[in-house]
Amino acid sequence: MTIAVETQIRPFRIEIPQTDIDDLKMRLARTRYADELPPEEIAGKIEGLPVPPGWEYGVPVAYVRERVEHWRESFDWRKEEARLNEYPQFTTEIDGQEIHFVHVRSSEPDATPLILTHGWPNMFTEYLGLVGPLTDPRADGEESAVAFDVVIPSIPGFGFSGPTRASGWNAARTAAAWAELMRRLGYERYGTHGNDAGAIVGPILGELDREHVIGTHVNQIFAFPKGEPGEFDGLTQEEFGYLQFGQAFVEHAIHDRSQANQPQTLAHALADSPSGQLAWIGQLLGDAVPMDDLLTIASLFWFTNTAASSARFYFENRAWFATHQGERQGEVTTFPIGLASFAYDFRPIRRFAERDHSNIVHWNEYDRGGHWAAHDATDLLIGDIREFFRKVR
Repeated sequence: MTIAVETQIRPFRIEIPQTDIDDLKMRLARTRYADELPPEEIAGKIEGLPVPPGWEYGVPVAYVRERVEHWRESFDWRKEEARLNEYPQFTTEIDGQEIHFVHVRSSEPDATPLILTHGWPNMFTEYLGLVGPLTDPRADGEESAVAFDVVIPSIPGFGFSGPTRASGWNAARTAAAWAELMRRLGYERYGTHGNDAGAIVGPILGELDREHVIGTHVNQIFAFPKGEPGEFDGLTQEEFGYLQFGQAFVEHAIHDRSQANQPQTLAHALADSPSGQLAWIGQLLGDAVPMDDLLTIASLFWFTNTAASSARFYFENRAWFATHQGERQGEVTTFPIGLASFAYDFRPIRRFAERDHSNIVHWNEYDRGGHWAAHDATDLLIGDIREFFRKVR
């Protein structure tokens, strides 16, 4: 029996042409750095922003210069490419789009299939540090019951799942593609985890494919006030602090507004300037991600020319949520959902989360870790994923 080409799963290796690497080095050597105000004109003059000192106007030149010089002089892409190729990678076509993913099976026969969805401006690399512990829990002294088969796809439009060639690749269409991917891999029952954009895709996938999804674990539950009478009554001072932090983050998140409204405009600069690409992703990744990991992410965006298509994910989501807002009014999810909330991240109010999700079975708040917990609180995230799936598998 011949398998249709569009459903085939093909092995994939990263093999960036040397001419592309040479071109990147040349562009980095010719970087023209932006002008900025002197430090004394910035320090202490703008208060209340959720950014480190010196970042009040945006990403500082010193941050970019240090990373550009390291990228050009010390960062070894071929070494990093070889490291990434140690993980088994594949591609397949779903809904007309090439989908790239890492797939690592556990040696444990009863391992739980788990699909992990990264965020922006991250890549599939966000979760590579979790692969070993999740697939081989015995190495951590854990029982085999918390072993996972790990699937880490690249969101359509990101890296080797891009660029997208059609409109409409939003979180809901991505969730549908993930359901098909897990079916194509032969998994009848599976779990999901997501952070950032993945924390939007995950719950949609849980509801869309609840016949097969055993539970959805996320780092954020995006449940907000709706302006209803009395919805703030009885909130604690700590919960009001969460609301204020979330509001400040949203107001200062320039990537949300620009990419949701005009993703193509900024993409012209990012496609032509690697230092600009680095600064754009650095404004959200900051120092939470080690420098070489940041440069790997920047290199993946650069070599695949997916600044524009990854930004379109925001535009497509804005359009989709606007279209479906009325019909989703009052809609409550029913699948099991679990939250790992980290100290320096958007933290949801449980009252609003339970308004939107009727089956929250797991809720942990941690006193360290940030928005990129897979990088800066890896142990906590792994432990929380294990704890949640012990409850639902």
